[in-house]
Amino acid sequence: MMAAAGGDFSEEEFWEACAEVQQPAVAGNWELLLETSGISIYRLLEESTGLYKYKIFGVLKDCSPALLTEVYMDLSYRKQWDQYVKELYEKECDGETLVYWQVAYPFPMYNRDYVYIRQLRELDMEGRKIYVILAKSTSRSQFPERSGVIRVSQYRQSLAIESDGKAGSRVFMYYFDNPGGLIPSWLINWVARNGVPNFLKDLEEAYQKYPKKK
Repeated sequence: MMAAAGGDFSEEEFWEACAEVQQPAVAGNWELLLETSGISIYRLLEESTGLYKYKIFGVLKDCSPALLTEVYMDLSYRKQWDQYVKELYEKECDGETLVYWQVAYPFPMYNRDYVYIRQLRELDMEGRKIYVILAKSTSRSQFPERSGVIRVSQYRQSLAIESDGKAGSRVFMYYFDNPGGLIPSWLINWVARNGVPNFLKDLEEAYQKYPKKK
């Protein structure tokens, strides 16, 4: 079931992600960070935090858009394939679905947790079906902060998936995450630089092992 736009995401945000899967908007100060296995990663420095925003473009071969979207949205399955998930579940709060996500960090760093909203829409752009998923952190009080876990207040992700015209999917992802705490920005950026492309590879592998895959 596709969630309708409204509430915390604008119609424009969905269509912007839709457009980027067709033509990456990387003019200005966006720099090409790396290209690997058909995936291109761009980054843009956010001066207020010293951290980078990322845009990722690529094709996942032999992954149908509809099922790839289902794999991404399946939180219970993600706990099986994402080694960094400590806790992950959805909760209905005031008629809205929120996600709680705790990420395991290596000792001696504290784990991080997120409370975020996400919405999925299936859009039609000139006859092409595009799945768009938007997510961003929220400060809803239904999830109290925990001792020994740092709450992430700045998190945003967009994902757009469409057919590559063959048996695969063309994918666009935008990502920004400020984990806070006393981790130096260079280390956060190094982890993101390595973790972002690995996430798409892990997602592709998870697709191939998905229990519902026919």
